[in-house]
Parts: sequence; C-alpha cells; structure tokens
Amino acid sequence: MQDLILDDKLHEECGVVGVFSDNPDITSQLVYYGLFALQHRGQESAGIAINTGGKIQYHKNMGLVSDVLTGEVIKNLSGGIAIGHVRYSTSGGSEIENAQPLVVRYKNGTLALAHNGNLVNADSLRNILEDSGVIFQTSIDTEVVANMIARNANGDVLKSIKNVMEIIKGAFAFVITTGKQLIGVRDHFGLRPLCLGKRPDGYLLASESCAINAMGGEFIRDIEPGEIVIIDENGVESIKSSKYAQQKSCIFEYVYFARPDSTIDGINVYQSRYNAGRILAQESPVKADLVFCVPDSGTPAAIGYANELGIPYGLGLIKNRYAKRTFIEPSQSLREEGVKTKLSVNKDLVKDKVVVMIDDSIVRGTTTRQLAQMVRDAGAKEVHVRIASPPVTHSCFFGIDTPFRSYLIGANKSVDAIKDYIKADSLHFISLQGLIRSTESDRGFCLACLNGDYPMEVPKFD
Repeated sequence: MQDLILDDKLHEECGVVGVFSDNPDITSQLVYYGLFALQHRGQESAGIAINTGGKIQYHKNMGLVSDVLTGEVIKNLSGGIAIGHVRYSTSGGSEIENAQPLVVRYKNGTLALAHNGNLVNADSLRNILEDSGVIFQTSIDTEVVANMIARNANGDVLKSIKNVMEIIKGAFAFVITTGKQLIGVRDHFGLRPLCLGKRPDGYLLASESCAINAMGGEFIRDIEPGEIVIIDENGVESIKSSKYAQQKSCIFEYVYFARPDSTIDGINVYQSRYNAGRILAQESPVKADLVFCVPDSGTPAAIGYANELGIPYGLGLIKNRYAKRTFIEPSQSLREEGVKTKLSVNKDLVKDKVVVMIDDSIVRGTTTRQLAQMVRDAGAKEVHVRIASPPVTHSCFFGIDTPFRSYLIGANKSVDAIKDYIKADSLHFISLQGLIRSTESDRGFCLACLNGDYPMEVPKFD
C-alpha cells in the first residue's frame, strides 16, 4: 500500500508483447523493442520467455527493460516464439518472484504466460487450488491462471484456455506460448487492450499499437473482446467467443495510460485527448493569458483547450525526465521536494499572467495543490485548473492501482471543496458525457472509477 498512499496518480497497468517469427535470431530483439515501447505501462520489472520447439528459456528481473534485457541477455536467447512483459504490481507485491512471464512445467510440456489486468475472483480460485494440493511460488493471479490451464490441458491446451476463460472473472489480456504456438487472449469485456500486427517474417501481439510499430510491424487489428487468436506456422486462427458481453474498454487508456501515438479499438489516443481539451474549453472557458499542461499526458488536452479558446499555449511546467518517481521518497517533506525535482515552473512565462493549468486527472489532490502553489509562487496572478477527466470517485479492480476510496479526493470532497483544497482560483472537471464524446466512438467503456458502475461484481472492501 505504501506506493498507493504516497503517489498522486493512477498507476500503470502492465504491458505484454508476443512475437512469432521465421527468423529465430531476431525474436528476442523484437521483444525488447516492443517492451521498450510499452515501458510507460510498468517500470517495476521486465521479462522475456522464448520458445524453441517447446523448450522455453526465460529471463526476468526487477528494473526497467534496458536494465533487465541487456545486450548479453538478448544475444543468448534465440527461438521462433517469444513473449515479454513489463509490470507494475496490481496483484501481488513488487518482488522478483512476481515478475513475468510466468513459466510452468506440467505433464504435457511447458507453457509461458504474461498477463495484463487483474482477476476479481483470483483469491477464491487460489483457495480451491490450494485445497487440492497445488503449491504456489508467487502471489500473483497470473499463477492461478497458469495452474488452471496446465491442470486441465490433457493434451489440448487450447481447449483448456477456453474453459479457463469461462471460469476467471476480471480484466485480462494474455499472451501465451506453448509447443509451437503463440496465443493471445482478451477478456469478454475488452477491459484490457491487445492488438495484432504483422511483419514479413511473422506476426506480433502487443498491448498497444505503438509497440507493433516499434517492432517493425504493420498494425492489423485489435483482438476482439472474448477472442482467442492462435498463431503458428499456418498463420493466424481466430476463435470468437459465443458469450455475449457489451464491450467495456477502460476509459483511462485514453485519458492517461496509453501512449498518445497508439490507436486502441479504433480510437486514436492523441486525438481523443485533444478533443477532451476542446470540450473542456467549451464547458469551462477562462479569459486567460496562457494555457499549459502538467506533462506529459495532459499535453494534448492543453493544446486542444488553448486552440479552442485562442489562448497561447506554452511550457509553464518543465519536466525533468531523469528525476526519480516521487512515490519512492520516504517522508512527506522529501516527497514534496521530489515534486519540485520532477517538475519546475517556467517563471518568466507565468509571471504576472492569468494561467490555466491542464491535467489529465486528480486522484488525491496533493500534487495538484503543490503545483498550483508553485505556479502562484512564481508570480502568476491567477491559477485556474482544468481536468480532462471527471473526478475519480471509486476504486478500480481491473488492473489499475487506484487507492481505496478513503484516499480519493473526488469521493470525499465536492468540486468546490477540492478547489479550496488545491488553492486554485477556479476548478473544473470535464463532464462524463464530454469525456465519452471526446473518443468519437460508440463503443462501450468501463467508467467504474468515475461513476461506480462496474461491469461485474467486485470486492466490497473499499
């Protein structure tokens, strides 16, 4: 819980990639490029599992992709099929044994699995498995899934995966390799993203299209909710789910998590954020001298806001890209200094001006309050805050580390009370309908963290 309490942002989920290639000498390099492109989705651990004729080698460790998958590691891993993972811990602690991919040896062979998401019934399934004698090596829900697939395979892994999909509940995008296949699986609601790409030498799977591009591939399509894709030497086979569920893609992929150069479920992330800024300007205009963002995910919205109102856009806050993440500091005073190390005010730009500060979201409000004060201390006449998402009022149980509701400022204070707390001259959040309109899509979205409408039953302890 420490990192949840100390940081003032929704935390990343995880990122997965898969490669099926006719050229075994480049497979591990492609996984590296794909994971590097997905580094924003998790910075705690990284790993790769590579399959050569059913024999799976793997390497994983704590740290960033470039620290874990070194040139020496990549050089020593060769094979035609590989999967990779970057992790931020949403289930299980931040420890080396919980790093992925997870490799499981069972009666009929070996499989490797990497998972983005979170299962809401993992604890009950784990208890059932433990009662039947299964011993777990990790505390992650991914091991629950791997054990269930292995225990029920009986020589047909694909059938086992389909059966397990009907039992597990929650959000998941899996990449799996076993035997001579690369398999991708997406949950029935499409809560977590997964897409398919192609290279001249094979096929690719990834959490985001930006990773397909980084691996030198051509984006083909998103994996559909409830779909299983099987990639082998014969090409790509698709198994669609017979179980109907209205799509509920996570809205925060478009607000914050995904890279702006990604397209997810037909929605361009940059354009949706830009649109949100324009809609925010229509809903809450300000006569101001300058618009700036809290970098980086607030940038497109700030540009949209400024363009809609014809106000100059500038870099009012400058990000130090080499600063430590603020949540690792051990005391409140050091955390506050950590924010100043990470972001500094462009004093000459904001001095004597009425400014609008745009951010993607407010979770606890502590960082927003400090940034508003820093801008005011730099000489701004007025500081107006605009947020490109509605107030976060409920916890997420599907792979995003939101705090318990007692820590969510949107669950405990009115907008006026939040304005007073962050000491802004005005505060406005985009409306829920405005956010949905910004996507220019009629696909369904999971809005549970914003309105409490969960697509399935969730734990009741927040």
